[in-house]
Amino acid sequence: MNRRTFLEASAAALGMSLKALADTPMPTATLGKSGLVVSKFTLGGYHMAVPGADEGVRIIHRAIDLGVTFFDSAHKYHDGRSDIVYGKALAGGRRQKVLLMSKAQLRDRDGAMRQLEETLKRMNTDYLDLWQCHEVSRHDEVDKIFGPSGSLEAFVKAKEQGKVRHIGFTGHHDFTVHQRLLDGYDGWETVQHPVNLIDPHYRSFIQNFLPNARKKGLGLIGMKSNAIGNITKNNIAAIAECLRFSWSQAVDTLVSGVESTGQLEENVLACKTFQKMKPQEITLLLHRTRQGKFGPKIETYKKGEDSAVVGSYHEDGEPA
Repeated sequence: MNRRTFLEASAAALGMSLKALADTPMPTATLGKSGLVVSKFTLGGYHMAVPGADEGVRIIHRAIDLGVTFFDSAHKYHDGRSDIVYGKALAGGRRQKVLLMSKAQLRDRDGAMRQLEETLKRMNTDYLDLWQCHEVSRHDEVDKIFGPSGSLEAFVKAKEQGKVRHIGFTGHHDFTVHQRLLDGYDGWETVQHPVNLIDPHYRSFIQNFLPNARKKGLGLIGMKSNAIGNITKNNIAAIAECLRFSWSQAVDTLVSGVESTGQLEENVLACKTFQKMKPQEITLLLHRTRQGKFGPKIETYKKGEDSAVVGSYHEDGEPA
């Protein structure tokens, strides 16, 4: 069964035509203290340049038609080509219909500001709704970000200048790095982090970081729901189950990458028909996934500086 047939069959089983899929309201959430009201599904930016610019534009246009309002990108994605695809796709008045974020990976003030200016030019926009410090992986990077002439100065200045409306940080390597960023500056408004159904078993962001970020009121942007494809590749779980678990962790929105309009429609269908997992369901699911592959062989991006931190859940489905 191909994706289109699968999507039509899935929608039909729910009494929903593809037209009805577009007409069904998109679930939204307030992105923490940023105050932005975003779609629960966020279109991942890395993949926009993978199938080619024309297909990337079609995916973005279809996402807007389906009610997606939040769009992800980063300066480093394909040497800026993802940002350029957005610039093409959001011409003709579409920019005003969406919330747009991108990211900068340089850790010094001048380098980060230069990347912001390049991103704004590539995206053909005067401002970003959200600008994030991208993929912070190591503690020495945190030192640079917070140090003299570090990139934090660029984020603060850009917000003061109105070039960005809100600021945050991202990463997927080490939750202790995230914690230092969270503790080191109260002005962050969002954080992007891994959330998936094997994360609780190894160096868990869900257990060790999310409760702290939630207490501080940050907007929670989930990612890596399929562990960069490794969950489905290893037959641990299907996409629908990955998505449902991730949304059930009370993230405000989930970034998911797609490479066709068919994949996009599958993700949107899952979002618009989402029902939160009950605690007992979570407990059973995590018990099952703990019996198979997990840890660095699946979540290859986790690279902490200490020994493995293995997590567990209580019987009510809450982190132990």
